[in-house]
Amino acid sequence: MRIFTFSAAAVAGLSIAGAALAAAESQEPIKLTMHDWTGQLVTTTLMGKVLSKAGYNVEYVQADYIAQFAGLKTGDLHVAMEIWETTGREAMDEATATGKVVNMGETGMIAIEEWWYPAYMEEVCPGLPDWKALNDCASEFATPETAPMGRYLGGPVTWGGFDDERVEALGMDFEVVHAGTDAALFAELESAYQRKAPIVLWIYAPHWAPTKYEGSFVKFPEYSAECYNDPSVGMNTSMAYDCGKPTGPIWKVASSTVAETWPGAAKAIEAFSVNNDDMGDMVAAVDLDGKSVDEVTDAWLAANEAAWSTWIAD
Repeated sequence: MRIFTFSAAAVAGLSIAGAALAAAESQEPIKLTMHDWTGQLVTTTLMGKVLSKAGYNVEYVQADYIAQFAGLKTGDLHVAMEIWETTGREAMDEATATGKVVNMGETGMIAIEEWWYPAYMEEVCPGLPDWKALNDCASEFATPETAPMGRYLGGPVTWGGFDDERVEALGMDFEVVHAGTDAALFAELESAYQRKAPIVLWIYAPHWAPTKYEGSFVKFPEYSAECYNDPSVGMNTSMAYDCGKPTGPIWKVASSTVAETWPGAAKAIEAFSVNNDDMGDMVAAVDLDGKSVDEVTDAWLAANEAAWSTWIAD
């Protein structure tokens, strides 16, 4: 695991007018996990800087999205700031059921993750956004590597999401090809969009992409928990995942050791909240405007001191 240390001095310029700070109970490092998409880096850096301002020792640790739960259970990792209802709910519920991981509440953001296509594809694939229409014209989405199957460009494998399972369960004439990174996913979208080339891929919100590009999410059979857990439910009575992805909150989780060792930090993590619009703007500032995560998070903290100062007030 790669560890990134963030000292309280780095946020020394951020004052907290009129707020009494809770004293840091321990100088043992609080380890916050970092993943491979910009929004999660922003969310985690915001939390880390606020905790650092309150006097806590913060470390950023690179970890896989789903695999991180093993470290959270053992206490080797402490805080994960973005568990998406769309892709992480099962792993989160399994971990919290052990009592070793605690759901720290919603982040304030609502998650959408689904197959998405540019509007110009409706000219060559009538009937979209219905998934059956997508399947009928799978060849329009083929690449030399996947032909005659259509290609669906998924997120990095570590994101989960059950796309391979869904393609099989719904009998879709598509091959799932996973992008190596978040940046590669959107670089390919930009290239295809400029050329009006065929593409269907994983898009998520909060993010700048659904605003920048004209297009639509594919409409699959409606999600239900039973569809994911009971193969007899849905169109395919022998396989699960024959439906769309869930939508819902983005959650925060922590090792149970956090409240025991750093109760003030635990309260701050529970209080953390940022909305979709603010997050979309920050991600766009990094990905489109070339600003650093530090620049963007410092600007948000400076503009929203009245909000975040309450997270760490005694």
